[in-house]
Amino acid sequence: MSARTRSRSTLVAVALIAAVTGSALLTGCGPDTPGTAVAAPGAGSPGQSSGPGNVASAAPISAGGSSAAPTGGARPGASAKPTGSARPTSPTSPAGPSGTVAAPSLNGTAHTGLTISNGTNFVVMNGTSVDFGTVVRDLAWSPDGSRAAFIDGSGNLDTSKPDGTGRVTVAVAPSGESWSHPTWQVTASGDANGVPPKNNILFAASKGGVSRLEGVLATAVHGTPAELSLNIEGGEDLPANPTTGNAWPNVGGKVGSAVYANSANGDVYIRDDYLRQQGGVYQQGSEPALSPDQLTIAFVRSVDGHDHLFAGNGVPGQPAKDLTPAATTDYSEPAFSPDGKTIAVRTPQGVATLPVNGSAVPKLISTVAGLPAYRG
Repeated sequence: MSARTRSRSTLVAVALIAAVTGSALLTGCGPDTPGTAVAAPGAGSPGQSSGPGNVASAAPISAGGSSAAPTGGARPGASAKPTGSARPTSPTSPAGPSGTVAAPSLNGTAHTGLTISNGTNFVVMNGTSVDFGTVVRDLAWSPDGSRAAFIDGSGNLDTSKPDGTGRVTVAVAPSGESWSHPTWQVTASGDANGVPPKNNILFAASKGGVSRLEGVLATAVHGTPAELSLNIEGGEDLPANPTTGNAWPNVGGKVGSAVYANSANGDVYIRDDYLRQQGGVYQQGSEPALSPDQLTIAFVRSVDGHDHLFAGNGVPGQPAKDLTPAATTDYSEPAFSPDGKTIAVRTPQGVATLPVNGSAVPKLISTVAGLPAYRG
């Protein structure tokens, strides 16, 4: 086994160690029950809503979204900037992707932990729509489900409680810089190895068409992010990983390992900084997601004109399985359920779910189009 293969196959080994030595993280859900129904806001921008914490029993989120619509090719993963003109509307009831079951409502999110954000003030969760009082783009959840991280209407990185209250601006985006796709990196202390705990938010920062990965302490208030190191410690004999063109970071597991995509070469990369900085190319794809046990990587790859969903074991050189081989629509922006058995994906018709093992076709569970994410 080459030095490169050894260094880039450590993700599975680290995950197995964590499964034995790591402590369990708390889980959460919610809002646990639908709140008092209120009328959806009328004409106006998302900023004209009645404030965080309000819910509507209808489906108020428009089909426009937090992330660029699938195009069939590798994408950098940066989300579309909000225009301020989107307002809540009731979605239509499409026929649904071929091989899926249409269920035009929010109810597919009830009691599943699945949430949907799309660049308006409203986030779908638990069968309701919650008004966060600000634009919410690229929403992600802390591992215990107690806080949401997202990019707000000013392009800054915020966190809040699940009902949109208690909002904190963790970091302010510099002028001319666009931030996208935050992901929470939380680890317990590794006493046996002297590893300190982590509580960071990683995200992609783009300026002048150049995208890099950055991180900031999750508890910061107007903190200063720093660029992430991506190269291998002690890997001087190996080619350096690219530092630009990187986007769509996603953290999974108890030791804070991550995956990300590079738009320049169309590759998915693995990053591990638990004991030392290491990682490298996994395989061709975009929009990767790492399973909660760190043993599976889901990603998107264009096949015959459509975006297909693939999943593999994270070992470079080993083939990944096409979970949507008969796709007649685009599947993008995958997210793992907390138990790692289900993947939610965005489609042009809404959000669908399918088993990680590919034993069933995707099932459309909500006609609200947006970025899926699971709250633990």
